[in-house]
Amino acid sequence: MAERPARRAPKPHTARVVRTERLTPHMQRVVLGGDGLAEFTAGSSTDHYVKLLFGAEGVTYPEPFDMTRIREEFPREQWPVTRTYTVRAWDSELHELTLDFVIHGDEGLAGPWAMRVQAGEVVRFLGPGGAYAPNAEADWHLLAGDESALPAIAASLERMPDGARVHAFVEVAGPEEEQKIDSDVDVVWLHRGDRPIGAALVEAVRALPFPEGRVHAFVHGEAGFVKELRRLLRVEHEVAREDLSISGYWRLGHDEDGWQAAKRDWNAQIEAEQDAPQEAGA
Repeated sequence: MAERPARRAPKPHTARVVRTERLTPHMQRVVLGGDGLAEFTAGSSTDHYVKLLFGAEGVTYPEPFDMTRIREEFPREQWPVTRTYTVRAWDSELHELTLDFVIHGDEGLAGPWAMRVQAGEVVRFLGPGGAYAPNAEADWHLLAGDESALPAIAASLERMPDGARVHAFVEVAGPEEEQKIDSDVDVVWLHRGDRPIGAALVEAVRALPFPEGRVHAFVHGEAGFVKELRRLLRVEHEVAREDLSISGYWRLGHDEDGWQAAKRDWNAQIEAEQDAPQEAGA
């Protein structure tokens, strides 16, 4: 049996930081631009994401930057680390890509980078990916998420079909974390305070009197509450899988590397548990 050819690493995009802006105490915006984005394109999805590449400290990579060459010539511990972020906006005329970062002081990798990065610095990334956009044929829409899902929720609200019926819930730390969104939808902002992440969100969505008709739902954020809301939607409300975009963007107690390594098995287990036929009377 012939061996499959090795999968070639995707070609990174190269951009430069145009400007940065602190949106709220825990949300930092970084806008990328430059000639390197001349061929970058984003489709119709409102949950587009890119994977930023962070080089290993003290390591200089050959130019032109080539992930395939790096993986062939450098030990694994010196490969760039990826961090995934949702595209808040893409301006195809100005070739500017806007990314919003949740920050927690010096915690993590991408957050501290976003706080200190300066205009003119080079940024490399892979992508975009993404698959969700509001379905104009749905009778109503449900969007729910924490801070990590806020960029995608905001982008989705700004792209809702005219007259769409929408219920949008966003959980943030407190009122100082609310953002202005260019949409007529009244977002329900849930202030977490000292409660566990996602507790207020699950409570609010569970208390929602579900309208009649077909719902198109977008639920993303911390994996624990996403699991609870998936059960609510799939099992209790019997929302069809094709009408549900749902995923744990992150998991409490895990960095992105650890979560991505476990995510496929986690999702498979949840689907097996929640999509199994329910016994009569269960």
